[in-house]
Amino acid sequence: MDRHHSDDSTDNGGDANGQRAKRPRPAPRPISATEIAEEFAHHDSSVARINNGSFGSCPATVLAAQRSWQMQFLRQPDEFYIHRLQPGLFHSRAVVKEIINAADVDEVSLVDNATTAAAIVLQHASWAFAEGAFRKGDAVVMLHYAYGAVKKSIHAYVARAGGHVIEVPLPFPVSSNEEIVREFRKALELGKANGRRVRLAVIDHVTSMPSVVIPVKELTRICREEGVDQVFVDAAHAIGSVEVDVQDIGADFYTSNLHKWFFCPPSVAFLYTKKCSAASCLHHPVVSHEYGNGLPLESGWIGTRDYSSQLVVPSVMEFIGRFEGGIEGIRKQNHDKVVEMGKMLAEAWGTFLGSPPEMCCSMIMVGLPGCLRVSSEKDAMKLRSFLRDKFKVEVPIYYQPPKDGEVLEKDGNNCVTGYVRISHQVYNVVGDYHRLRDAIHNLVGDGYNCDMLSSK
Repeated sequence: MDRHHSDDSTDNGGDANGQRAKRPRPAPRPISATEIAEEFAHHDSSVARINNGSFGSCPATVLAAQRSWQMQFLRQPDEFYIHRLQPGLFHSRAVVKEIINAADVDEVSLVDNATTAAAIVLQHASWAFAEGAFRKGDAVVMLHYAYGAVKKSIHAYVARAGGHVIEVPLPFPVSSNEEIVREFRKALELGKANGRRVRLAVIDHVTSMPSVVIPVKELTRICREEGVDQVFVDAAHAIGSVEVDVQDIGADFYTSNLHKWFFCPPSVAFLYTKKCSAASCLHHPVVSHEYGNGLPLESGWIGTRDYSSQLVVPSVMEFIGRFEGGIEGIRKQNHDKVVEMGKMLAEAWGTFLGSPPEMCCSMIMVGLPGCLRVSSEKDAMKLRSFLRDKFKVEVPIYYQPPKDGEVLEKDGNNCVTGYVRISHQVYNVVGDYHRLRDAIHNLVGDGYNCDMLSSK
């Protein structure tokens, strides 16, 4: 009986010392399509939402975690601010540090959005021009397709302080990284003309409109070779959409929103500042009690406000962990699906993609039939509003002027000047893209064009 009992113990996980071995926990079951739909049930189910790129999306479990943080503050504000806020922000920064492969958590600050991060970096550049560290007339280089708010910030901070702003003209549609690299080298040469120095290069990782993945690692390397002082990567769409390894990229500053493709509630972004002499001179534009104690602490206290979107990063990681392959699996699925849907639309409309699949992330540009006669940015907005109001499709539309030698004939069939930017996130289904396909077919079939659409 004793031997039988002993054998039974061994069979149930006992070891030679009679200790019960721990059984491995079963691997969690990947999240199901039904559970994904439940996580995003707060979305308007009547709308085909294929524009995740603009404002992102936040699952219900993360929203619940955010509400918990908000209630901790509301129940006892003093205890929350004195004992809970900074440890919570540090935890979020530590998570981001691991995801982006920063060398130190002190290289990571949390801010409202990528536009705020750009203001921090550009404010530093403007001070350098104003105080004589940079010579008046030295250059700052940015991409022509830089985000509109960032372009205005460059002019507001840098040009006003005496910097010379140079835009890199980029082709679109684009077929290869070499086209981008070639134009970037030309812009750097122009920046160094007449004895100038290029003090700062502002490079997008993923341009917004039109959406193209930029070879940031190669452009950063070229900047180092050409003697550019600092490189700032504006990667508003990057984290959760493309791989981010800040040490491998090698830029001085790198920012990305966490509410676009990383499931945080709006709004929160990180700013990575590589440990260097310039990093110690960066300051948050909102000056508060932590001024001078380093950017992470300055950004972590800019007065009484709701910090909950910055505190839920660990909860976001729990949500992401429910997907097979984690963040890499989500990235791959979104990329593969958006390419598949983009090709489907291009074939249905008789058009083409704005860039090859390898230059896309979770967004892709698809040409619209020329007969829709998208002939201005105003037309693009009119058509976007019409698709929203008439067909319940939410999708951005980009206007690309005809190239030299192209003429938009009256029937509009000889060149494509309008593109949709479609996104794919985990909540999207094939029917969302079929609705867009069929809406455009209906407009074309009924002879509609942008000249017939009224402005709101």
